[in-house]
Amino acid sequence: MGFRSDPASELHSLSGSEGELVSVRVSVQPQLLEDLLESLAAVSFPINPQIFHGRPTVVEFPAYELRLQELRLLLRQSGFDSASIQIHSMLDAISLA
Repeated sequence: MGFRSDPASELHSLSGSEGELVSVRVSVQPQLLEDLLESLAAVSFPINPQIFHGRPTVVEFPAYELRLQELRLLLRQSGFDSASIQIHSMLDAISLA
């Protein structure tokens, strides 16, 4: 993983061989948390979720950009609304914390 700087626009990102590292945030109703976690367990890359219990319940985890299509497809096939997924630059997510 490297730290990349674009001098023309002063944009920074964390990137690796699979693209930019991003923060994924999925919001679900509490009764759907177990279903969401089972769906996330089926992706082909490891996910270490951080869970924030509430209404809605929020699950956050890092992922690489090139893995997002698989993640979106799997969640859609599992019945989750695409509006429940938010993607942010990892550096933005860190700075907001």
